Amino acid sequence: MTRVFSGVKPTGHLTLGNYLGALRQWAAVGQHRGEALFCVVDLHALTVEHDPARVRRLSRQAASLLLASGLDPELCTVFVQSHVDEHARLSYVMECVATDGEMRRMIQYKEKAARERVRGGSVRLSLLTYPALMAADILAYNADEVPVGDDQAQHVELARDLAVRFNQRYGHTFTVPRATPPAVAARVMNLQDPASKMGKSDDTGPGIVYLLDEPEVVRRKVMRAVTDSGEGGVVYDRVERPGVANLLEILAACAGGEPEELAAGYDSYGALKKDVAEAVVEVLRPVRERHRELCADPGHVEGVLREGAARARGIARPTVDAAYRAIGLLAP
Repeated sequence: MTRVFSGVKPTGHLTLGNYLGALRQWAAVGQHRGEALFCVVDLHALTVEHDPARVRRLSRQAASLLLASGLDPELCTVFVQSHVDEHARLSYVMECVATDGEMRRMIQYKEKAARERVRGGSVRLSLLTYPALMAADILAYNADEVPVGDDQAQHVELARDLAVRFNQRYGHTFTVPRATPPAVAARVMNLQDPASKMGKSDDTGPGIVYLLDEPEVVRRKVMRAVTDSGEGGVVYDRVERPGVANLLEILAACAGGEPEELAAGYDSYGALKKDVAEAVVEVLRPVRERHRELCADPGHVEGVLREGAARARGIARPTVDAAYRAIGLLAP
């Protein structure tokens, strides 16, 4: 049976990019592919400066939005990372298998560390080592597939390398996972800066559509989206017209069709933006409505997370115990 694992980090409010690139596909495809586990990876939110109350609030919100997006606890396991001790247990083992060079080559670490050095500061040690925790997240469940965007593919490659190395040195223990990038809208870009990803950790606001934005807010953000000054009407060209290309890709993901074919149906940016805005409002409407229902019944979400953690623990513990034995630790 194929086992699928993926997670979402509660470092900001979830965005349209998170939904189109991950959550919607987890609900439509991922949870139906064998045994699927989806996790709020709250431990990863501690690698940067944070407000503890905000992390807790965003973790609850992320869990509710996973369910509101269509994940069904009867079909898959939904849980919070810190509720399952095996993640932290296996993380240290992965640190003992990984090398310093591998950690320092991780793109996110290099970029964030460089920014901090410019400010005269330094990053937390956990930012350097968290790819080992991410590998543990995946390997603890012997996951076959890890649905991720291209910005996380490097971390899945590290998990693969660590699994192979561990298996060769200490005996076969882990399944070697593979990344499965989404086929459509894997990388929704910022409406105000189409060269940058629409990231939930970016609080610039106007260029980001959040899942819980009211319809009028969504319409305003889309109508103010940056386009391009090129002549010749609406054309799909990622290189020369990234702003328009981003809008066409969003429209294709929300309403169907191919960006190139959709472009032929418009002779003005205004008409395109209006249709994109309405398509986004409609695709997010059921998510917002279901989230509102879940917020009115917090006990239901808490119950789902408790049951999910118990189920996840039951899957992960035998694998992590086996890894402890294999690497040379005494059984308690």
